Amino acid sequence: MREENNSYAEYMPIIKALRDKHALDVILIDLRPVSGFADAFIVATARSGINASALTDAVTETLDGMAISYKTEGAGSSRWKLIDAGAAVIHIFSKSGREFYDLERLWGDAPTFRFESEE
Repeated sequence: MREENNSYAEYMPIIKALRDKHALDVILIDLRPVSGFADAFIVATARSGINASALTDAVTETLDGMAISYKTEGAGSSRWKLIDAGAAVIHIFSKSGREFYDLERLWGDAPTFRFESEE
């Protein structure tokens, strides 16, 4: 997905927060054509446990600033943190967690948009 694409403009602050904190392999999976429980999954890989915490904090601060309510799960997990913001569900994985859960394959029939790292 290119940033000039406006179909997910409301999620760009979340994408930006993840990228600003150096998340790897940030993608957005468009669930609208295949599911009714959420519009999008935003998936990112953390570089370390400390980075996973920083990514989670950055996303929750962004959601607070956007006045979007959310729930978090996985605070004690080293492989997966989840932020359920209603229409968007944000998944922050370790490298091994991302390979294990493989959401890209699981939701392979949904359009997926990649956000290239600025590094």
